[in-house]
Amino acid sequence: MTARRDQSEIADSQPLRRRTLLAAGAALPVLAVGTPAAAATSVVVEPSNVQQTILGFGGMNHTVWISDLTAAQRETAFGNGAGQLGFTVLRIPVHEDRANWSREVATARRAVELGAKVIASPWNPPASMTEAFSGGKRLRYASYGAYAQHLNDFSAFMANNGVNLYGISVQNEPDYAQEWTAWTSAEIVRFLRENAGAINTRVIAPESFQYRKNLSDPILNDPAALANVDIIGAHLYGTQSADFPYPLFRQKGNGKELWMTEVYHPNSSDSADLWPQALDVGEHIHRALVDGRFQTYVWWYIRRSYGPMREDGQISKRGANMAHFSKWVRPGYSRITATANPQSNVYISAFKSGSRIVIVAVNKNTSPVDHVFTIRDTGSATISTWLTSASATLAHYNDFTMSNGSFNAQLPARSIRTFVLN
Repeated sequence: MTARRDQSEIADSQPLRRRTLLAAGAALPVLAVGTPAAAATSVVVEPSNVQQTILGFGGMNHTVWISDLTAAQRETAFGNGAGQLGFTVLRIPVHEDRANWSREVATARRAVELGAKVIASPWNPPASMTEAFSGGKRLRYASYGAYAQHLNDFSAFMANNGVNLYGISVQNEPDYAQEWTAWTSAEIVRFLRENAGAINTRVIAPESFQYRKNLSDPILNDPAALANVDIIGAHLYGTQSADFPYPLFRQKGNGKELWMTEVYHPNSSDSADLWPQALDVGEHIHRALVDGRFQTYVWWYIRRSYGPMREDGQISKRGANMAHFSKWVRPGYSRITATANPQSNVYISAFKSGSRIVIVAVNKNTSPVDHVFTIRDTGSATISTWLTSASATLAHYNDFTMSNGSFNAQLPARSIRTFVLN
């Protein structure tokens, strides 16, 4: 690809039908018909204004519902070389049938070897621990202790097979449980208060399917329950971006982590290679990190027609949007303040680790846009950039030098571009 360079750069040379319905019912972002900017717009990045710590990006592997990743696909998912996604989080299920536990080991073990965190979520307790109610099922109160031991047993099994879980969830989507076990907020609080303290790894709750705060507010407002949870987990199916901020978590969640543990966006019906629709993923990640202040972003199935990896094992356009974050914004990086929306349909986020700064820029307009990037308290730096557009996928775009703490850059039409400053 021949990169178009601006003046600064030249100078420096299982089908889940309900989620599909949710996505179809939600208002999808409109791709604006852009016009060339009359003058470059200013973007200010403030490395001293530190926000949340980023803990990783990744996806789900569920070997009972779809086949396991192949050995090559594990490398594509969790490796960070050319043509790889650079994922650093793997989510797996806690199967109610222990005979299935071994099915999750191979991919989880390789993910750990490549530096990823592994978390686990149950859909159901063992059948002997549940009871029917109102057409569904729930965990019997008399089995709360046995259930905590079940989660510990799974954690110990994985550890004995080379996988130390980073965290384990109380329940996947307890508030959307027609096909699995339901929990009320009061039941979750009770389990956290009375039983979660016995769990031998980090505890994740409540994993609402739509980041409904009526499920997590009671946890944050109960000191005893909050003491026994480590990660507030949420899913973002159909959640409006206006509902991403969580003031109560900022007020009471000190010392806890905030994870987005499952989503696909904007739907599961379209090919993950549709362009420019795949840019919706780049915007969604931006909003999750900037507006929601999440520390992770975890997709549903890693390999799926609508996922980050196609069924043939190649990275999709949606996956490339994720990789513009996951490959260069590594665990332990801090999000820093940047001009988040310098003009319509442009989204900017910035991160740092030591003296390295990473900027991810999404342009959903049909025309290129120009920006002057000012990096506060920074003088000179070498800059490398990568681009995904209609004709490029995670392509190296160009290298140039910044001096006097600023540079001009053009964002090509309908593209996502990552800048790495050293």
